[in-house]
Amino acid sequence: MLSLKSADGAPLSAEVRDLIVAGWAGRDRAAVDHHIAELAALGVAPPSQVPLYYRVSADRLTTAPRVQVLGTESSGEAEAIVLPIGGVLWVGIASDHTDRKVESYSVAVSKEMCVKPMGAELWPFAEVADHWDELVLRSYATIGGDRVLYQEGKVAGLLRPEELIAGWEAAHGRFSDGQAMLCGTVPAIGGIRPAERFEIVLEDPLRRRSLTHAYSMESLPVVA
Repeated sequence: MLSLKSADGAPLSAEVRDLIVAGWAGRDRAAVDHHIAELAALGVAPPSQVPLYYRVSADRLTTAPRVQVLGTESSGEAEAIVLPIGGVLWVGIASDHTDRKVESYSVAVSKEMCVKPMGAELWPFAEVADHWDELVLRSYATIGGDRVLYQEGKVAGLLRPEELIAGWEAAHGRFSDGQAMLCGTVPAIGGIRPAERFEIVLEDPLRRRSLTHAYSMESLPVVA
């Protein structure tokens, strides 16, 4: 059970049973296809469909400020997360933390290997639906002791949550209480790389507010 809250501090709780990660969620299909081709040249198998809905163990979702990861090959990605609670769709900020070494041979396995940190504060999706494309995803990474801007971009480059939910529902039935979906990310500035600490932000410039979360990583040794 996740202990969450609304922006005004009212307590919310969610028992997530199905955690979905929407991959290849870019709005520009030509750009998505180009990226697929780039990865294919590096040996990464193309997705079976676009967007592709990866399933991840629900217990991977956490609001903890410190997480453990295996080795030093993983990194985070700032993403909006949507989840129905009591029939109301809420939006938050999360990180699709992924093992990049494993990703080279299986994206699905790489996502399952890592926890998915999220912030405890949520907004009703209805409060941002009419200006969704103005929202900004941003992240900061602390690498070698230096805090750097790691990602920054409007969610306008990604499919809207309603479109992602509709795609899921077409194949799997109603998106309802007990489910949560990460909704895609924006490119990393300077390339994907690991960090000791990761900060994620979903900014609403019209309402002048942000959802934030930060977590540090303890790297566990890879032993044979």
